[in-house]
Amino acid sequence: MSIGAAVARPGENISQAGRRIGRSVRHNPLAASGIVLVAMFVVFALFAPWIAPQDPAVIDLPMRLQGPSHAHWFGTDELGRDILSRVIYGARISMLVGSCVVVTSLVLGLIIGSIAGYYGGAIDRFVNVIVMNAFLSFPGILLAIAFVAFRGPGIFNLVFALSLGGWVGYARLVRGQVLATREREFVEAARALGAGDLRIIVRHILPNIIQPVIVQAAIGMAGAILAEGTMSFLGLGVPPPTASWGTMLNDGRARLFDAPHLVLFPALAVMLAVLSFNFIGDALRDYMDPRSRIEAGI
Repeated sequence: MSIGAAVARPGENISQAGRRIGRSVRHNPLAASGIVLVAMFVVFALFAPWIAPQDPAVIDLPMRLQGPSHAHWFGTDELGRDILSRVIYGARISMLVGSCVVVTSLVLGLIIGSIAGYYGGAIDRFVNVIVMNAFLSFPGILLAIAFVAFRGPGIFNLVFALSLGGWVGYARLVRGQVLATREREFVEAARALGAGDLRIIVRHILPNIIQPVIVQAAIGMAGAILAEGTMSFLGLGVPPPTASWGTMLNDGRARLFDAPHLVLFPALAVMLAVLSFNFIGDALRDYMDPRSRIEAGI
């Protein structure tokens, strides 16, 4: 079962599924706004060199700390750099780091959670009681800070650091779903027909538990963007002069009262990005719940 099959009902063609999705969007305007915002940030990330009005790294000291104007819609920072251009380029870092963290954590969580849930016994006790609880005993952001402080800033180190603790939530979710699915009739039938463990997990179990994992990934994207902003704010993100929303917040906090636009616009970008993925995650959760669909008339 693919993701498309998880969304479409049995016997329903693509056009019917599209109309049903359209009805669900009309019933949930927050989801529609979240999709629009995510699409906007993705466009910013992919086409930043063509959308940004100026080079985000160009220093123009005579224009430093200018407020919003026709020449600089979001104003300029303490080095005279255009804030709008830096916000647009900052979407690249947030989308790249967030998606890489979610994909890495999701892959690790699927592998580890599937193994623990499918085999159970000593393997499950070791993974669930010892490994997962060991990672959960430390806040993920502290693990990330310690790792980046040891290895140094950079995109690769940042993604790896945020993935260190991010996989645990996916692994626990997948483990619980596999435990509930491994004794189902279709799994027993596949086992009776001689299917191997890998085939049973990949072809029969994972497609039937993918829906809550998709919801968790959408919400996890919001958390990854917020974590990236936090790390950059602490000076542990991408090194300057690369534009990052968290770095912009850190640079502008000293002038919060005399030049609030330095903080306002990158903070607004972080807030909208996090809210949009949370809206989409909540909508997916409601959409994939049959009871919620019946109540909404979808």
